[in-house]
Amino acid sequence: MKQLLCLFLLLSALPLSAQQPVYQDVPYWQDFSVKHYLPDTTNRLRAVYRDRNGVIQVLSEKGLLRPVGGQFQYPGTLRPDLGYLPMRDRQLSAMTVAHNQFVYLDNQAVLSNAWAGKLYLPHDLPRAHLFAGGPAGTWLVSDGNTIKVLKETQTEWTGRLPQDEVKAIRYDPVRNRFWLLGTQTLSYLSLADKQLKTVLRMPDLTCFDLADNTLYLGTRNGYLTVDAVQGKQTGILNEKLPCPDLTAIAVVHGNLWFGSPMGAFMRRSDGTFNYYFGERWLPGNQVVHLSAGEGRNVLVLTTKGLGDIQFKAMTLQDKALVYEQQVRQRHIRYGFNCDVVTLKHGDLSTAEMGQRDSDNLWTAMYLVSQLYRYKVTGDADALQNCMESFDAMERLFTITGMPGYFARGFERKGYHKFKAQAWDGGLTNGWTMAGDPEWNWRGTTSSDQTVGQFFALTQLAEHMDGAVRQRAITLIDKLMTNIINNDWYLLDFDGKPTLWGKWNPAYVNSFDIIVGDRKIMSSNLIAFLQAAYHFTKKPVYKEKALEMMQQYGYLDNLMRPMNTIGQAPANAGELARSLSEEWNHSDDEMYFLAYNSLYQYAFDAKLKATFIEAIRDHWNIERPERDGLWNLCYAATGARAFDLPETVWYLKEFPLDMVEWQVKNSHRKDITLIPPNFRGQTTTVVLPPDERPELKHNRNQFKLDRNENGVSELSAGDSFLLPYWMGRFLGVISGPKK
Repeated sequence: MKQLLCLFLLLSALPLSAQQPVYQDVPYWQDFSVKHYLPDTTNRLRAVYRDRNGVIQVLSEKGLLRPVGGQFQYPGTLRPDLGYLPMRDRQLSAMTVAHNQFVYLDNQAVLSNAWAGKLYLPHDLPRAHLFAGGPAGTWLVSDGNTIKVLKETQTEWTGRLPQDEVKAIRYDPVRNRFWLLGTQTLSYLSLADKQLKTVLRMPDLTCFDLADNTLYLGTRNGYLTVDAVQGKQTGILNEKLPCPDLTAIAVVHGNLWFGSPMGAFMRRSDGTFNYYFGERWLPGNQVVHLSAGEGRNVLVLTTKGLGDIQFKAMTLQDKALVYEQQVRQRHIRYGFNCDVVTLKHGDLSTAEMGQRDSDNLWTAMYLVSQLYRYKVTGDADALQNCMESFDAMERLFTITGMPGYFARGFERKGYHKFKAQAWDGGLTNGWTMAGDPEWNWRGTTSSDQTVGQFFALTQLAEHMDGAVRQRAITLIDKLMTNIINNDWYLLDFDGKPTLWGKWNPAYVNSFDIIVGDRKIMSSNLIAFLQAAYHFTKKPVYKEKALEMMQQYGYLDNLMRPMNTIGQAPANAGELARSLSEEWNHSDDEMYFLAYNSLYQYAFDAKLKATFIEAIRDHWNIERPERDGLWNLCYAATGARAFDLPETVWYLKEFPLDMVEWQVKNSHRKDITLIPPNFRGQTTTVVLPPDERPELKHNRNQFKLDRNENGVSELSAGDSFLLPYWMGRFLGVISGPKK
């Protein structure tokens, strides 16, 4: 045991970077969307293509359209293309690109405005709506029934699919043949001998594409592959898709893409899928057509408009700087990180900030992100951001006029209705008047708010110096003194304990040992007391911490294994039963943000070794969530194995667009659902952040759906910037590399 302790102390003395793996921050492909909506809801969209000039055209039943305006998070529209006057009068039924030039089909001919307008092939099929280009000016045209091969104004071949209707056509240059997809057949027409041959029969065929030697066939229930050389099906029908009812299929930039009535998706190299559902990505979910955009971009045409899924080479720092701008422009209120702004259908011009339930907590997380950013980069803006948030959090103390008691929030007078009591069934009350007649402040301060204060204040005291450090230590001292003097309660302006600000042993130990509040309150309080002692060296804090651990069982409480937490027994009190109906993810956030104080400021090496076991136990049970912040909070203890690849995955997959758009996943056939359980885990594997509805650390990351659509935007200040800059500060994420 003594040898293990010595080894532990030796490793603890080493810099973290000497013990831990480091991710090299090289550019990766970050996806986001630029959307263009269709103003005319009666118009039917058919296809979209981009030509060699970078022009994007959309074919509709009312003519050609072009995307106008539009940038990330600021949608554009689809407007009539007025470029070529003669095109407005033609009854266009299809379009494509040949040699990166637009080619059109109407009721009279195949034509183009490229090549000096010389391409014009009459076809004598008034209802023609399908065509594809072949070699040396050869084109195949069909109205669904009759098939014609045209070359240099001549009809070289005419025929029909036996007992089927043509739905799509692709040219195969390797074998010099046209592939024809019917509603229930796959056939090819050889240009060498003009032979039409059917190679596969299957009902409900809907779409197809050809790449190299493989044909990809979409159906109403999945897709299958056909060897283009042998003309035979390879493998079985793949039904495990986000939505197996396929409306479009295309190989774009080397990746296999699918369209469906429930969005678009791309097959990854490991056989899983990137899923693009909802207005985070697309104007509508009914996909009509897929094609290649600029660079690696993919054009996804839906019944309601165009989604340009863009892929930009970014480092994680590049991504962080996008979020830095988002926070400063729309989420700073009196220096607070306003974690949610209300919107009208995702329109950022309607963003409205307001006092939120946990401004203090989200601001603490943002403040620390900026502190770490400053320590890593020396950036003056980061320091100013940090200090502005510190001013706001410090004012929470001064505005109450109550020594050591901080407000939940504040607002200029007259903007909130308030009642005299601290709590009355909701988070809309708890407001009272400040000493300054121009302001009101909100009580009902809670335990998670207190965690936020300690998280920010301890990091400021640890990593800043001079007046800033002293201000932080003074607030730590006043807050902890207030809690002790009031018998381990936060007393509100009415003189009564707030609903959640309770660490008194009679309250904490009243819960059954399987109720999570007994463990979390004990863990947090010991962390608070250790931090207060570390920075003030006042003996009372150490004495009280030891008393709580030794006489009142707080050490046993906080060390109790996480797998023992569950639903309260039937004979437990009403509060205990309500608190343990399901796993509390806000508790997870409170634990992890306080773990630094619990571990780093432990009174001795033995306690430190004890506490790391509790932290590791908690981290292990949280690992399925793949939460970057939890991993890095654990890494801050010096752990060598802390799921760095999962942390990087979390940061890369985080969506640039943080508007809370509608999200649907429960219908997906490519995920494995599990039975309902206490933790609220719904699937065997957590979905990427940009595909799921919940992005905040204190929410259930396994939640699958959200119906609300575009009514708010989340701040990245707490959800992304804290884990990213923490990774940089700990040295486990490098600076950006070329």
